[in-house]
Amino acid sequence: MINAPECGTAHILPDSRGKRSRIFNSGRLWVKAMIWLAPFVFSFSGLIAADRDVQALDTTKKEIKKLPVYNVKKLRRRMTIDGNWDKPEWKKIKPLRMTHYMGKVPHFEPKAEAKMVYDDENIYVIFRVKDKFVSSHVTEYNGNVSGDACVEFFFSPDEKFPLYYFNLEVNAGGTPLIFYVTTPWTGFKKLEAEDIRQIEIAHSLPKVVDPEIKEEVTWTLEYRVPLEMLRKFSNVTYPKPGVIWKANFYKTASKTSNPHYLTWAFVDNPKPNFHLPQFFGILKFK
Repeated sequence: MINAPECGTAHILPDSRGKRSRIFNSGRLWVKAMIWLAPFVFSFSGLIAADRDVQALDTTKKEIKKLPVYNVKKLRRRMTIDGNWDKPEWKKIKPLRMTHYMGKVPHFEPKAEAKMVYDDENIYVIFRVKDKFVSSHVTEYNGNVSGDACVEFFFSPDEKFPLYYFNLEVNAGGTPLIFYVTTPWTGFKKLEAEDIRQIEIAHSLPKVVDPEIKEEVTWTLEYRVPLEMLRKFSNVTYPKPGVIWKANFYKTASKTSNPHYLTWAFVDNPKPNFHLPQFFGILKFK
């Protein structure tokens, strides 16, 4: 900050005493004027900033309105996990569909859909994929299953931290990968085998699919995830009517002869990247 004398002396010229005094005084008047105007200038700037904030909030509200919403219904009793898309428990549950592509659209476009329900202790998910060029090789926990024909469920079970999430990826042979992620790609915890074994999984295809199935084939995959197991790694806002989780569903097969990256909620990114929780859709429990 420049004080008044310094600002005045900056205008002094080697001239008569009267002119020197006038220039000095003009400097002081200029500073006084700026001091007097300062509250108005800052108030105006504050109004502009506030207007920007309001616009940002409006934009955020608009973005929220654009997010897809899936209503998750409650089961009356625990469900048997057998991979059957047509069993009574799933019959009246509406599916969500993965229709957005990241990266190039493949030569063959798979049709992938999923359903989800819950009870007091678990969440249940089933996928059905009308696919082609299907292969599945990975059989170890937390292996690179996304290179195989694979379905993925990324979800934030803590309403207070919607950018922290589990990524549960399971290939067509039923082999899972699951991490708890606080910072995409750098901050995560791999779940151990004893925890992963608590996820009950059923799949319609063999554990290993090799050679690649080049004909059209429909395959299913279903699992039950215990909420208590998740609580070892994250706070869990237990599902009940009115609770909202953030999530996205994906279908991929990055190392097959027909690589693709499908999403339920649109992800605005030029390259395929599922680890962008800011684009997660909404799961609304009923």
